[in-house]
Amino acid sequence: MGQTYEQTWDLETIFAGGSDSEALRTYISNIDEKVIDLEKAINDFESTVADATHLITIISKFEAVMKQFREVSAFISCLSAQDVTDKGATILVGKRSELGAKMGEISTMFDQKLVAVKESDWNSLLEHPKLKEVDFVLSERRTQAKEQLPAAQEVLINDLAVDGYNGWGQMYDAIVGKMTVDVEEDGDVKSYSVGQAANKLSHPNRSVRQHVAKKLDEAWSGNADLFGQTLNHLAGFRLQTYKHRGWHNVLKEPLEINRMKQETLDAMWGAISRNKQPFVDFLHKKAELLGLEKLSMFDIGAPLSKTNKTYSFTEGAEFIVEQFKAFSPKMADFAQMAFENRWIEAEDRAGKRPGGFCTSFPASEQTRIFMTYSGTASNIATLAHELGHAYHQHVMNDIHGLNQRYAMNVAETASTFAEMIVADASVQNATSPEEKQALLEDKVQRSVAFFMNIHARFLFETRFYEERKQGMVSVDRLNALMVEAQKEAYCDAIEDYDQNFWSSKLHFHITGVPFYNFPYTFGYLFSLGIYAYAKEKGGSFEDAYIALLRDTGRMTVEDLAMKHLNVDLTKPDFWENAIKLCVADVEAFLEM
Repeated sequence: MGQTYEQTWDLETIFAGGSDSEALRTYISNIDEKVIDLEKAINDFESTVADATHLITIISKFEAVMKQFREVSAFISCLSAQDVTDKGATILVGKRSELGAKMGEISTMFDQKLVAVKESDWNSLLEHPKLKEVDFVLSERRTQAKEQLPAAQEVLINDLAVDGYNGWGQMYDAIVGKMTVDVEEDGDVKSYSVGQAANKLSHPNRSVRQHVAKKLDEAWSGNADLFGQTLNHLAGFRLQTYKHRGWHNVLKEPLEINRMKQETLDAMWGAISRNKQPFVDFLHKKAELLGLEKLSMFDIGAPLSKTNKTYSFTEGAEFIVEQFKAFSPKMADFAQMAFENRWIEAEDRAGKRPGGFCTSFPASEQTRIFMTYSGTASNIATLAHELGHAYHQHVMNDIHGLNQRYAMNVAETASTFAEMIVADASVQNATSPEEKQALLEDKVQRSVAFFMNIHARFLFETRFYEERKQGMVSVDRLNALMVEAQKEAYCDAIEDYDQNFWSSKLHFHITGVPFYNFPYTFGYLFSLGIYAYAKEKGGSFEDAYIALLRDTGRMTVEDLAMKHLNVDLTKPDFWENAIKLCVADVEAFLEM
């Protein structure tokens, strides 16, 4: 074995000094100055006169400020995630919200100027080479702005969102950060964060899983009234905004954000709903293998073997790099560089926020990955997943800043593709039938997560928003909606559901994006199509894959799929074929 990789990230190369960083404060002051300059340039722009030179200048300033804001935003996310008790980071989160509101205000002003340009002048403007480069994004912004309120009202919404919207998301984070779960282990009671405790739901001993699930249930139930407030007020703010804009469909914004059509979403969920039986069979077989009549929610992630094989962080890292190399040497080189340069925070310790993410520093052309690594095969898959996100940004670093803002559904494509490479390799490299069965089961679990767990989230959120239009939704009703959604999504194959899932799942409380669910399933199935294409193409795949990733920020997903895969996403065929690959895994598992 070569070098040993550290499990803590290096943030000092971005801004030295953590939440007390002077360099960060200077950088933020510089953004404040640039924002004033950009605001003046936008105000001076005469949209009635098609002036390409002036517009190019504005876009150049806008790109620079946007990159700097994303740099600061990413750094603050890292600070608040690595230590939820960091009071300085909490203050910086507030500053980020203020900056975000200002950026939103400027974006709105800019978009309204684009709307005011006459149609004939607009088409002439886009013929300029420097504007043609970003014509998709500019036209998209202009079209969406036409469906918004007048600039002054949109600016007011942005300003009120700092405390009236984003504040509720921050409140959720603050409450979760203070939560602890006392778990009894070997006669001793140990205190864990909710993230650490949740990791124990994959313990091979059912009594341990049951105990941890009960303790987590008590912790989330104990704060349910508070989380009921955060969720209701977040949704209320969104719905009031939609109402004033005249938007009646709660999916309008998430579909626009993900640059996809309702027909594509319907085709995807329709194909999944028609093909759930093999996964129901899998859940019944797993229950049988565990000696149960039916699985409870806390059994779904249970390992089938009595002993969990674990891997050191360095072993996991080396395995990922080795498997990436078979598909894309450039992706393997990137992953190795990320490990060597300490771009990853994976240490298993208290005080970290739960979950995992990858965040980009576009000005520094770096990324950082956050997770909690405890050595399981699932952890290695998560690490590969986040490295897929990081690589996606890496291949876009030299693209115009406006074309780097790809949507969540295609973001999840690159990450899931990377995860799939590693999961497939793990199955193929298994050294015993028991290990192969366990790894194959872990792979099928991913399909269950995307087709059932994510589907439950989507069903819950859709129905919750419809009820929220009539007024506040009680905690009891939220619990009932959650259980109803889980029963439907899991085809009643589970006996004990998780009524608190609406409060324990961070994604319901994120203010950045509404409906933080269906893009995961889209990314999973879309990446399966790419994976099949990659295996067919062999060595010539790498450049084609990079070309697809580089286009993700400048076209709709339907156009992206047609251009690079020659498929129509609004028809069920693509989705049905992708699901067949997942069904093959179930069949292989059942045969074993």
